[in-house]
Amino acid sequence: MPDIRVDLAPTTVVLALLGVLAIAIVLVLVVIARRRPKGDAGLEARLALYSDRDTPVTLEEIELSASFAERVVYPALDAVSDLISQFTPAKTREKIRHRLELAGNPGGLTVGNYTVVRIVATGVLAGLVFGLMMIAKPPMSRRILFIALAAVVGYFLPALWLTSRIGRRQDEIVKELPDGMDLLTICVEAGLGFDQAVQHLVDKQDNELSRSFNRYLQEVSLGKIRRDALQSFASRMEVADVTSFIAAIIQADQLGVSMAKILHIQSNQMRIRRRQRAEQKAHQAPIKMLFPLAFLIFPSMFIVLLGPAVLQIIDAGIIGSVF
Repeated sequence: MPDIRVDLAPTTVVLALLGVLAIAIVLVLVVIARRRPKGDAGLEARLALYSDRDTPVTLEEIELSASFAERVVYPALDAVSDLISQFTPAKTREKIRHRLELAGNPGGLTVGNYTVVRIVATGVLAGLVFGLMMIAKPPMSRRILFIALAAVVGYFLPALWLTSRIGRRQDEIVKELPDGMDLLTICVEAGLGFDQAVQHLVDKQDNELSRSFNRYLQEVSLGKIRRDALQSFASRMEVADVTSFIAAIIQADQLGVSMAKILHIQSNQMRIRRRQRAEQKAHQAPIKMLFPLAFLIFPSMFIVLLGPAVLQIIDAGIIGSVF
């Protein structure tokens, strides 16, 4: 019998490389996604637990009480992120930081963490496509093209994800703003100051708007001028309704106009704008329904309605006699 040998070594190595790359990107993304934001209550809870003990607690015991990720993985990730941030231009860092603020700082991501995610996604997708090209063995020009496209897709995927997070957060703020304005108006008309009314809103609601107002209160309590804090509040959202509201509040504060009157007018305008947006979406609904109707629903209806007739015509042999 002829000696048949199948050399699977290159394919096995490529598949192993693909598996390692896939596991690497999954681990990096999971670690970053589960990363606790700075200022998390976990450390405070551990300190409170050890403060109830009669025996003194050493710093080493407190550190060892943390998880492996908090003691090893997150510091290593921060070190790599800081190293990469040093080689990132200042304008780029500021742009990324602003976009992360617009997205609500998901997962407590920093500029360095976000840059690491983009680099890892680029390298892993390019590596996966490279491995597939080694198995399929297309022409060299196609290999280079596919690998370059994979690298570009991997580089821009985190940016697309961040853009979608920004859009969802802005939509959520737009929906929450009229109700928040009503609560502020009621509190100010009842005799509370603006900051006290904002504090009442923060205590009563738990959403993106209230969390942003909470940061505004923290900045004011740290000594930041109210005008600058309000402008920073608006810049962290880039929502047209919030920008106009903050501009009216700043102008009323400078000119000494009644805050209750300004809030009442702004609240009515927010209600009108929300109704106008609802009407606009209602007018856009028929156009948006055209594609699924023409390409999904109508073909299904034609199959259900005309299918039995077509089968009867085929059984009768009419089509065969014609052709």
